[in-house]
Amino acid sequence: MASSSSSSSSSNSNKSVLFVDLRNICFSPIAEAVFRRLVATRGVAADWTVDSCGIIDLHAGQNPEPRARKVLRDRGLAEYKHKARVIRNDDLAKFDYILGLEMDDVSELKYMKFIQEQRTQVRIHLLGEFNQNNVHFEGELKEARDPFHENDDRSFYACYDLCLDACKGFLDNLEKADKEAKQSKKPDNSEKPTKPDQKAKQ
Repeated sequence: MASSSSSSSSSNSNKSVLFVDLRNICFSPIAEAVFRRLVATRGVAADWTVDSCGIIDLHAGQNPEPRARKVLRDRGLAEYKHKARVIRNDDLAKFDYILGLEMDDVSELKYMKFIQEQRTQVRIHLLGEFNQNNVHFEGELKEARDPFHENDDRSFYACYDLCLDACKGFLDNLEKADKEAKQSKKPDNSEKPTKPDQKAKQ
């Protein structure tokens, strides 16, 4: 089950991801809730620190938008709790990955990284880069659209589907990279030298 950001961050985790959009009440909390359930389902929740935040502090301290909460309830994530917060400079040093929902978010994040280049090695991506079903995203850049100004729930359900697909792609990508890294570290015994034949020397 997904839980609040503050309660599920593990001091023993070895990977971390932060989801970022403009307000932290629509897209990014949905992405966070989806990702939490995915890592729990895969049995790797203890390996991850997961959070979400916004670029601006207009909604800081607020719950996710009512339509976002409705979608999460309908998708079995009613227990997810979160209070919106604005991104901090130390987030760029704390997290391994920061996934932005829109290009404007990613541009702002990369500027923040540029300012503190010597202090952080965080990898910043559009979440849509990991999308496995391009139909959910708009344009070649796979940029997501913030549903905040839409007049109904449909865009929030589409947002959930988009996050689910892209978060799966992100995890699959990392698992594949981890597997390849482990295989590359295995000793190659194909050219292992053989012990000299002592009788042949005599």
